[in-house]
Parts: sequence; structure tokens; C-alpha cells
Amino acid sequence: MWRISRRALFWGKVLLHVAAALPIALLVLAVYRDDAGGDPVQYIIHFLGKGALNLLLLTLVVSPVAAWTKQGMLVQLRRPLGLWTFCYACLHLLAYISLDLLFAWQLLLQEVIKRPYIVVGACAWLILLALALTSFKAAQRRMGKRWQQLHYGIYPAVLLVTIHYYWSVKSEIIEPSLYILLALLLLSFRLRKFSRKV
Repeated sequence: MWRISRRALFWGKVLLHVAAALPIALLVLAVYRDDAGGDPVQYIIHFLGKGALNLLLLTLVVSPVAAWTKQGMLVQLRRPLGLWTFCYACLHLLAYISLDLLFAWQLLLQEVIKRPYIVVGACAWLILLALALTSFKAAQRRMGKRWQQLHYGIYPAVLLVTIHYYWSVKSEIIEPSLYILLALLLLSFRLRKFSRKV
């Protein structure tokens, strides 16, 4: 059976980095050209948030695809995808704090009390932070089995992010509902794998 070569995997990673960086460049261009809609601040925040969600779901897709195609080397795409997910999540958070709240920290506290979806999003961001900081091989060696246990945190993170998205929209819940269904579908693959191990 055909196997992905290291060279092909290298260029696959290059393509992944370009594909992940390109939307950010297009976002900057849209803002510069005043093509970011009637409310540019909300456009930027939602664009980056959905980017983080899409990349997080793609990260979950890698393992089932690698198993189905019997291309184990594909799992090496999970780390760059995960790091880009965290990058988008950080930009999403920064855009919210800087452009929407204008660094008004007291207002942030009021928003947290008024809007539970911010707490849910913050919890997801903290999980992604822990995963990003320990995504390197040195951390994996030091942590041993605890590393894998920690990185199972991607599963609750996916649920938290989709709930954050669902609660954050004021209308048109069809799209966030579809994201929740897709997340549950991807998580079901993992549950079946765990059940076979037990």
C-alpha cells in the first residue's frame, strides 16, 4: 500500500501553515480596504473565533483519517493544527479585549457576570493554553503518561468552544447547532475507540 513519504509530509505541513496564515492576511486586507462589514469589530472577533473553531475540529479529524487511510504519519499534522488553533483563539481573545472592551478590565468583569458564554470560552482558552505549552516533544518526554491524559483535554475544549459559539449568537442558531453536531460526531469516533480498549 502507498505510504506518505517524509518529503510529502513536510510539504503538507508547509501547505498547512500557508493555509492557516492566509485567512489572517485576508482579514487584515479586508479591514484595510474597509470591507469588514458594518461592524468591523464584531466581524474581526467572529472571524477569528470561527477560525479557531474550524481548526480545532480539523485537529480532531486527523486521527480518524490517519486510521482510516492507514497513514500513521498524518498524526504529525495535529501539533501544527493545534498551535494554529491556539493562535486564532489568542487573536480572538485579544480582539475582544482590545477592540470591543478597549482594555476596560472592570467592564470585562461585568461582561463575565452578564454573559456566561465568556466564562465557557475562557475555560476553553485555558485548556488550549495548557495543550499548546505542552505540545512539544520535550514536554511529552518529561510528562510521560500524564502528557496523554492532559491532551485528552481537547475533547472538553471542543464542546466548550461549540457551546461558547452557540450561546454567543443572538440569532440564527442553525450554524452553531451544526457545529455542535459535527463536534459530537467527531467525538463519537473517539468514544468508540475508548470503548474498544475497555
